[in-house]
Parts: sequence; C-alpha cells; structure tokens
Amino acid sequence: MPEMSRRVFGGLVGGGAVSAVAGTSAAEAATSSSAAASAPAERPFAARTRPASRPGGRPNILFILGDDLGWADLSSYGAPHIRTPHLDRLAAQGVRFTQAYSGSATCSPTRFSLYTGRFPGRTEGGLAEPIGDRSQGLDPNHPTLASLLRQAGYATALIGKWHCGWLPDHSPTKSGWDEFFGNFGGALEYFSKLGQLGDYDLYEGDATYQDLRYYTTVLTERAVEYVGREHGRPWLLNLNFTTPHWPWLTEDDEETGAAIAAEVRGGNVLGALLHNDGGSVEKYREMVENLDASVGRVLAALRRSGQEENTVVVFASDNGGERFSYQWPLSGGKSQLLEGGIRVPTVLRWPARVDGRQVSHEPVYSPDWTATLLELGGARPDPAYPLDGHSLAGYLLHGRELPERDLFWRVRGNRALRRGDWKYYRDAQGRDHLYDLAADAREQADRAQDRPELLAELRTAWERTDRELLPYPAV
Repeated sequence: MPEMSRRVFGGLVGGGAVSAVAGTSAAEAATSSSAAASAPAERPFAARTRPASRPGGRPNILFILGDDLGWADLSSYGAPHIRTPHLDRLAAQGVRFTQAYSGSATCSPTRFSLYTGRFPGRTEGGLAEPIGDRSQGLDPNHPTLASLLRQAGYATALIGKWHCGWLPDHSPTKSGWDEFFGNFGGALEYFSKLGQLGDYDLYEGDATYQDLRYYTTVLTERAVEYVGREHGRPWLLNLNFTTPHWPWLTEDDEETGAAIAAEVRGGNVLGALLHNDGGSVEKYREMVENLDASVGRVLAALRRSGQEENTVVVFASDNGGERFSYQWPLSGGKSQLLEGGIRVPTVLRWPARVDGRQVSHEPVYSPDWTATLLELGGARPDPAYPLDGHSLAGYLLHGRELPERDLFWRVRGNRALRRGDWKYYRDAQGRDHLYDLAADAREQADRAQDRPELLAELRTAWERTDRELLPYPAV
C-alpha cells in the first residue's frame, strides 16, 4: 500500500473511508450496502491525462445546494441509516471531497460567498448571519457568478432558496440571473409557502406564484423542465433546495404543515417554523432521502437531454447540519466554526473532463467554486472586486498543486483559520484553541499550550484578514 500523507489519513478518518455507492432507484437503494462492498474502491484524485472524450464548447453548470445538510448525512460519507443512492452514484461518477467547507456557518453568508466569490464580510449584506429583514441584501451592483457568466454568454437561472434579500431592492433577477423561481427567505412551511416574514414566499421572477404542493417537489419539477429545454448557449443553474431545513416535513405531513401555517398566521412566525416541538431522526432521514430522489430526477432529465457529458455538476450544502444531522466524527454544527458547522459534503462530476471514482482530501471552500466556475466558463472576475477564492481548474484538469493558502472564517462569537492541517479557533467565550485536523478531526485535543508560537502566528493571520473586512454593526 502506498504511503499516505497525514492529510489524506485525516480525510479518510473523517469520511469513514466509504466508497461511493452506485445506484439509481429505490430498489437499488435497498441494496446500497452490498453495492458499496462490490463497487470499485475510490482512488486518490488525479487529473485525466487523455484528451476529452467528446470535445465540446464551454460546459453547462448545475450547482445544487442542500440546506443544513450535515457532512456525513449521505451514505457515501458514512451515514449508517440514510440511503442516498442517487447522490452516491453522482459521487461514483466524479470526485468526492472529504475536506470541503462552506463559506460560513449559516445560510445567507455562505450564499454571499458563493455568489460573489468573496468573504461575506466584504459586503454589508454578508454581515447578517443570517439575513432576517428587508433592509439587508446583496447589492445589485456587486458582480456575481451569474452576472459574470452572463456577460460571457451564459443563460442563467436560480431555482429555489435565494436568502440574499427581499423585494423590492434585492432579487436574483437584479443580480445576474435571467430567471428566478423560488423563495426569498431563509425558511418556509413546505405546503403553504408561508416564510420567515410571515407572508407568502414563492415567486416566479418578481411575482408570486401559487402552488401549495410540497415545496421540494415543486422545485424539482421546475429544475427538470429547465435542464430539459433546448438551450442555444451554455447555461448556469443554481438549484437551491430548502431540504432538509426545518420545519421537519415530508410529503406525508400536510396536516402538520397546516398546523404550523396556522401558527405563522397567528403571529408566532419564527417559533412555528423552527418546529422545536417536532421532527425526529427518522423524519430527517425521510427528508434527506427525498432530497436524494429529487436530485436523481434532475440528473435523469439532464441525461435524457443529451447534455450530461459536458455539464459540470457540483453538489454541496450551505453549512453544517442541525438537530437531527449525522456528522460523526466532527464536533459542533450550524452557526459554529467547529468542523461540524462548516465542513460539508461536496461532489463534482464532469464526464467530459474528469474521471470518476475519485476522492480528494484537499481543503476547499465555497469561494473557490466561484473562481473555478468562472474560469471553466471563460468569464473573468471584475478587477474592482477581487476574489477571495482560488480556482480549482488547474488542479482538476491538469493536476496542478493547489497553492498554500489560509482558509478564513468569521462569525459573531467565533473565528477560525485553517493553514495546512492546523486550525486556529476562538470559541464564544473568547478562548483560543489550536487543532491538528489530520490527527484530530473531532477537535478535542487542544494543542494551544504546546504550540504557542503557531497559535500566535495563525491568530495574527486571522486578524490581518479581519482588518480588511467591514466591522459588524453594534447589536
């Protein structure tokens, strides 16, 4: 067996060293364990050396986000009780990243980092963690992944959760997306579509769209229609599911949804949507498996359209998991900068250029995908708004080593910076910690006392970047 680096070993421990499971149907899901045992093992990522199997133009881009999906909530990432054959198959056809991160620990800041390719703290709207009222949002004048790709000739669409501001000032159609179908807020009741401001929150463009069916089903149908169209140019589709975000509802829970909607109408908006009196591990499992089936429907439509070969598909989560999520062996969860709050399942597939059954243990995060997709689409960043992410195109297509760089996070009450295998973390009590993630993915062995010089060096690096960002407004 070839010698493994400490980083690779840490990634394998974190991911459970689970091979990607092949499967495309409910029947195959029932035998996912045996499929995993018989499937060829993943190999460490290596760029393809042979030319593209079917040379073509610039790729289509399908970027799928789950909502509050924990790092190990897919069976290909180690979940012992959740079966996700469609996402496992996607991983088997491409690259599974074991050390991929979100740009922040909550919904809207991560979306800012993905759409702009920059730290959330570079924009006023990104300071909200998350956005909670109509006064906050993504400045329509700020270049985005969509606006830059559109300038380069792409058709652009966003289906699902926006959570970067409300009308009249903020909307995907004001920030570079040609089409929008979805919700503006951070959460909604899945049937009534009543959202976090207490009003109806399903829109087509800037007009409300009436559909009281289960929200994940509605989004899936619209995404299937979009990818199946005749497109005369390459396209970007951001498909942002709300699943498995609270409230904890499946297609069979319309009665429970109606009770939550009644509470929302009665004024208990956030309390009702948080659904603290509901949900279970079993219900969460059903939601994740429904998300998996929905992704499977979209990918099947892509295959039928004949566009699968030259479409880059990325699947990720916007932050770490919540109450019922499975994240072993990570600590923490959503809203925290411990690994469980920011390390997320991430898969990339591009049959024309990237081989399957591969695993990458390189640390990457949301702003990197912005830079990567811009490069793959032939679009240039706006020099007035320099990116904080690093393009992975050279790594994915030519095997170039990623540069040594720091991964930086900031949220109220937490700070974190990763350099190589080392992570500097300040908790809500203001205590500084130092962890060697290759040896301790669970962040339990604090090395701050025996490596004070390194702790000071990483803290200084964090503070240097922090000085470039906007300060948080006073609470």
